[in-house]
Amino acid sequence: MCIRDRDQVDWWTYDGSSTNQAVTHDSEIYLKPVQLFKDPLRKQNHILVLCEGYLSDKTTPAVGNFRPICNRIMEEAREHKPWFGLEQEYFLLERTGTTGWWPLNWPRGAYPSPQGRYYCSAGTGNAFGRLITEVHLRACLAAGIKLAGLNAEVAPSQWEYQVGITEGIECGDHHWMARYLLSRIGEDYGVDISYEPKPIAGDWNGSGCHTNFSTIATRQENGLNAIIKEYMPKLEAAHKEHLEVYGENNNKRLTGKHETSSMEKFSFGEGNRASSVRIPVYTTERGAGYFEDRRPASNIDPYLVSAIIVDTCCLNGKYRQELLEQYRKFISCLLYTSPSPRDRQKSRMPSSA
Repeated sequence: MCIRDRDQVDWWTYDGSSTNQAVTHDSEIYLKPVQLFKDPLRKQNHILVLCEGYLSDKTTPAVGNFRPICNRIMEEAREHKPWFGLEQEYFLLERTGTTGWWPLNWPRGAYPSPQGRYYCSAGTGNAFGRLITEVHLRACLAAGIKLAGLNAEVAPSQWEYQVGITEGIECGDHHWMARYLLSRIGEDYGVDISYEPKPIAGDWNGSGCHTNFSTIATRQENGLNAIIKEYMPKLEAAHKEHLEVYGENNNKRLTGKHETSSMEKFSFGEGNRASSVRIPVYTTERGAGYFEDRRPASNIDPYLVSAIIVDTCCLNGKYRQELLEQYRKFISCLLYTSPSPRDRQKSRMPSSA
């Protein structure tokens, strides 16, 4: 049978006690199919099924499942038609010894030439790992994921791909599946994917997930006024709360250096990559368009980030406290189990098959 609709896929279960989402005596976590994608790896009629996790009552979202509250927010703000474009930065790592990892093609235990020659570069001496990124791009497009492009980033072995334009809940769905495929492809090349905000200390850029956002109000005539006079004050008032869900260890990245803003104060500016929010020249020239929230770290949950931005800008923070409470519960589970930073990011992967 060729499956064409998610309603054709049954709910399934897995052992939640093995993922610290349940206790052994009540360990069943249900998988609810929510989105189908073509499987670009197995091909033919195979599919990838993005799922939500629920406790054994089949109604309570499992710890770490932020999609239901995100979907609720997106549905309530549907008339605003929120559009997103997420810029996912990451590092490619290769194993050194049995437990060590180091950026791909860097000298073992040493450093390559300083930054300045790698951004959007070409050539084997500058662009480390392009084959992996190109395979990932093609796989995402074949799967039906809305991937817009890719580029080499400022640090060597650091790359970025862009997911969008997506609307509403699509933002998180397509972003998580793109991450899943990148991890799978990395396996084939013996390369690990790091979403840590600052994996290499020193004079090297960290990794973010800049979030480009617009609504009908910002895209229509005089939309720039809506951005500056309506949305910026709202984002400034909720700066601290947004940062809380903008990724773990983000303080190591948001230092005011390496194209980042300081965590201490909200700011925005035209073409300013040292501000919390950049308003592109494209938007100011047209008097309408989108803005870029540069604060989110590379290890964000896209459901959380897209949800809190829409909630703040369009719903006046109606669900903010609920979002924060769910996130804090998730973080408490991570702190209890205390895995490594790299493993913490992997634990955030939603179940998919």
